[in-house]
Amino acid sequence: MEHLRLQSGTLWPAILRQTEHALRRGALRPIETVQTVLEERGISFLVRQVSSLARKEETRQARKVEVGARSAVNPFLPYDPDLFVADLSDTHVALLNKFNVIDHHLLIVTRSFKPQEALLEFADFVALAACMAEFDGLGFYNGGAESGASQRHKHLQIVPLPLGASGLPLPVESVLRPGGMEGLIGTVPGLPFLHAFARLELAPAASRHAAHAAFDRYHALLEATGLRAVEVNGELHQSAPYNLLVTRQWMLLVPRYSECVEGISVNALAFAGSLFVRDAAQMEVIKRLGPMSVLQRVAVPAAVGQ
Repeated sequence: MEHLRLQSGTLWPAILRQTEHALRRGALRPIETVQTVLEERGISFLVRQVSSLARKEETRQARKVEVGARSAVNPFLPYDPDLFVADLSDTHVALLNKFNVIDHHLLIVTRSFKPQEALLEFADFVALAACMAEFDGLGFYNGGAESGASQRHKHLQIVPLPLGASGLPLPVESVLRPGGMEGLIGTVPGLPFLHAFARLELAPAASRHAAHAAFDRYHALLEATGLRAVEVNGELHQSAPYNLLVTRQWMLLVPRYSECVEGISVNALAFAGSLFVRDAAQMEVIKRLGPMSVLQRVAVPAAVGQ
C-alpha cells in the first residue's frame, strides 16, 4: 500500500468541516451535558451529566449498542464515511466519535482489525503524534473493557484542550508535580493509586523521532507499573487492563482493577479529571464518594513506598 501522510495544517480544518457535514447528515450524535466542578485533593474535577431525559435515554441505548459491539458488531470495519476525517498513515485513519460528549472528539483507528487488548505499537504513536502536532490535545487509550473501552477494535482517542472553560488545560495538572524523578519515569504524590508518570516533548512538529520517544516512554511506564507483554495468538497483549494519557508535555499510565463504581463507567478521561454520569443518581454517587475515591476504587492500590 502507498504510504499515506497527513499534510501539515489540514487536520483541524478537516475536523471542523466533517463535523458540520456529519451533524447535517445525522451521523454525529452529540450528547448534551451540564457540567459541575467538584473540588478534591487540589483537583477541580469536571463532572458532565446528561442534560435531558431524551438525551439520557439515547445515551443508554448507545451504551447497549457499544456493549454488544464488544463481541459482535465492529463499527470501524467498515467505518461510516460520514464520520471519516483523514488518512493519518497507511495503518490508521481519523474518525469523529459518533456519540461525543466533548466537541471535536477524534478516534485514531487501525485500518485492519487489532484487539484493544493488544499492546500499542510504534505505528500507533506515529498516528497519535501526527494528530498532536496539528492541535493541542489529550490523547488517551483505554486498554480493554475493564479500563472503559467500549469497542474491541484498537483505537486511540484525542480531544482538544482545554477540557473546561477556565483553569488549567487538564484538571489533573494541578497535582502533576512528580516527586523523586531522577530519571525519565516517576510518580505523582497527589495520585493515591498505582501509576507511572513521564515527561515528554511532542510539540509542535510531528516526527518519527517524537513518536519513538513516546513509544519508549510507554514501554518504560508499563515496566514501572509491573505490566508485561503476553503472547496471544502470536500477538503481544497486555497482562492487565490500564489507561494511558498523553499530552505534548507528559504521559501517565494507570493500571486498572475494574471498569465501574456503582454502575458508573470510568475511562481514561477520569484520570485527567473529567468524569461522565448519566443521571442525577450517578452524580450523587460521585458527590458522596468523592471523585478521587471513585478513581481509587477502579485503579490498583499503590505499591508500598509509591
